[in-house]
Amino acid sequence: MSGDSVTKGTEDAAAAADSLVVLSNVNKHFGALHVLQDIDLSIARGEVVVVIGPSGSGKSTLCRTINRLETIDSGTITIDGSELPSEGKELARLRADVGMVFQSFNLFAHKTVLENVVLGQVKVRKTDKAAAEKKARTLLDRVGVGTQADKYPAQLSGGQQQRVAIARALAMDPKVMLFDEPTSALDPEMINEVLEVMQQLAGEGMTMVVVTHEMGFARSAANRVVFMADGKIVEEATPEQFFSNPRSDRAKDFLSKILHH
Repeated sequence: MSGDSVTKGTEDAAAAADSLVVLSNVNKHFGALHVLQDIDLSIARGEVVVVIGPSGSGKSTLCRTINRLETIDSGTITIDGSELPSEGKELARLRADVGMVFQSFNLFAHKTVLENVVLGQVKVRKTDKAAAEKKARTLLDRVGVGTQADKYPAQLSGGQQQRVAIARALAMDPKVMLFDEPTSALDPEMINEVLEVMQQLAGEGMTMVVVTHEMGFARSAANRVVFMADGKIVEEATPEQFFSNPRSDRAKDFLSKILHH
């Protein structure tokens, strides 16, 4: 074995050791549709990975398999060294380590903003209520909606609701945050207020997987861009490489359609 291959092996092992989320040979079908095809993806601790691609390419499904909102047909997914269990208490515990922010805000309508952020901490993390409230207020301030704590979700704008959803996910101290098109249901003027919070999180070293159509965010916040098409990862590169010099025809075609409008 040559010196090079030894070093390479050690580097791979080190990379694997520092990978927080690892998808290995993941396949998923919806009926006859093969939505995820042999997906291999490792996300390092503190890395921001932005997943882009045409509609129907499997991006959201990929994101949703990481906390098992979608089950997989074959392959493995591990989070911080533990394989995703299929159900039960173990899954609930592991899910608490994976924050998720969706297209729709999924806040409890009959609970105040503060109660929405307190609930998971008390129920799942068994945090004392006073401590949970203190933390919730700190996080609501951090995402810029501290003054809205006693309102109900319906009294907030979409951008404010989405920032509450981010605070709610952060309240669980997740190891990784998943964002599934978090701005696609928002009016244009609200998109930036949500992206700013995400940008801030990225800057603070939160491990993030973001499915988005916002190329500006991909350029400025991502460590790596993963481009998907037809259920496969077609290429992955730094934002600079990807946007200035995509290697695949699929990516070139995709970028020419979205960047020239």
